Amino acid sequence: MYVPQKGYLPQRQYAAHNSDVDDEEQEEEQEECDEEKQDEDEVTLWPQSYRQSIDAYSFLTPPKLSILSPASLTRSFLSSSAGKRSYLQDDEEKDLKSQLLSAQGQDQATSTDTTTLVERKPSIVTIAHGFPREPQDEGCGFTQALLNGMNVLAGVGILTTPYAVKQGGWIGLVLLFSLAVICCYTGIILRKCLESRPGLKTYPDIGQAAFGSIGRLIISIVLYVELYACCVEFLILEGDNLSVLFPGTQLSLFGYTLDSHKLFAILAALFILPTVWLRNLHLLSYVSAGGVVASLIVVFTVFWVGAVDGIGFHETGKFIDIAGLPVSLGLYGFCYSGHAVFPNIYTSMKNKSRYNRVLTISFVLCAGLFGAVAAMGYKMFGDKTRSQVTLNMPKEFVASKIALWTIVINPFTKYALTITPVALSLEELLPINSSRFQQHLASIVIRTLLVASTVVVAISVPFFGFVMAFIGSFLSMAVSLILPCACYMRIRGSKLSLMELTLGIGIMLVGIVCAVGGTLSSLDAIIKQLKN
Repeated sequence: MYVPQKGYLPQRQYAAHNSDVDDEEQEEEQEECDEEKQDEDEVTLWPQSYRQSIDAYSFLTPPKLSILSPASLTRSFLSSSAGKRSYLQDDEEKDLKSQLLSAQGQDQATSTDTTTLVERKPSIVTIAHGFPREPQDEGCGFTQALLNGMNVLAGVGILTTPYAVKQGGWIGLVLLFSLAVICCYTGIILRKCLESRPGLKTYPDIGQAAFGSIGRLIISIVLYVELYACCVEFLILEGDNLSVLFPGTQLSLFGYTLDSHKLFAILAALFILPTVWLRNLHLLSYVSAGGVVASLIVVFTVFWVGAVDGIGFHETGKFIDIAGLPVSLGLYGFCYSGHAVFPNIYTSMKNKSRYNRVLTISFVLCAGLFGAVAAMGYKMFGDKTRSQVTLNMPKEFVASKIALWTIVINPFTKYALTITPVALSLEELLPINSSRFQQHLASIVIRTLLVASTVVVAISVPFFGFVMAFIGSFLSMAVSLILPCACYMRIRGSKLSLMELTLGIGIMLVGIVCAVGGTLSSLDAIIKQLKN
């Protein structure tokens, strides 16, 4: 391999100046150099903490012993990221590149091309924002990636699937499975976007590759707003289910009475707050793996209450309800909104060629769980089905109590993981010349204000089903359907086949129609509820 020496041009520049190279090759070489330079220039764009924070959802990637090193421990609790735009790994990459470029033909440069040094990863595990970064040559296997994918999809959306059938009718089950196919396809599209250029790791990176810094900014904002809205849903969920477990609970304070829903939402936020202050959430990410377990428990307990405890599956219901169909689609869209994490799952895999299979199996299994709960819940409770199927289940049954407590406990682990990416993105905007104490204090203030604001929204708009429909329509449709197709078509350009172009435009139109209809319908329902 050629190693540039002092006084000589780098290999790509040398090729560009070689008189034996034709003009076409010179232009190609120059374009590649410009792209590499652009990649290096754009790496500092906001946000830079996205990958590290979202990587926590890859909970099955085992931690290494080096994570417990003294240097790592000093960053594990409230070590603010403000002013550290170039993280540890980035600094090491720059040092490595500098060493190799200045080498006089030493052995360490013989295996790495100088044009790709900026993408080389160090062989040690480093910490950025309290989250571990694994070496490039390590990662999770097929089973680990599959469980990660299922954990992302199998969230609280499963609780609303019977209510979604009530809103739109039995035709909603067809839409549920159809949307699963479409979202699985757009998840595969994200992989193609990642492979289109070297160095792309996250969803914001894809937006940047497609539409520049504006694309990165828009996608980042949409993703962060979606995460924030999910935290609001967690608190509404806590208030609703704890009110069923402890009915009639209230608190009078300064002449104002807090009903059970508001009181339990506030108490849940107070218990969650200390976990939000933590910087190293890697161990907490293992506990959050309970998303898959929680979904399985919900399926089992719903079946048990209907088949064993005597509720039965006697309700017939309606085939289609046009008026409620947009809300139904929004709820289904929320169920499949895992695209923010799919790129991280792809980059974490040892064998990336199996990503499509991982994604397909994850969607098939989760769609089966969603469909099972939707059909059983609606057959059990019919038009009386509430926004969360657990609220319909008679609390005197043991299975009902198991389901309720499972749903209550789950958000306590997922809230911190969900709000942390939002907090880190805000901390990146802090002044870089502040002291460590100021950074710690600012981190606590930002995270506390974020939690407090989600409490205010949760008790102001405590309508779980309609809020979820709004999130699924306004945000999830964009993240899961519209933006993947838009980015892919932009990146591929004239290389798109007719089939890809047709599918992309068709999916985008479906996403836009569902987004507009679902957003307007859910907002209308929320306004009516507030008036009442």
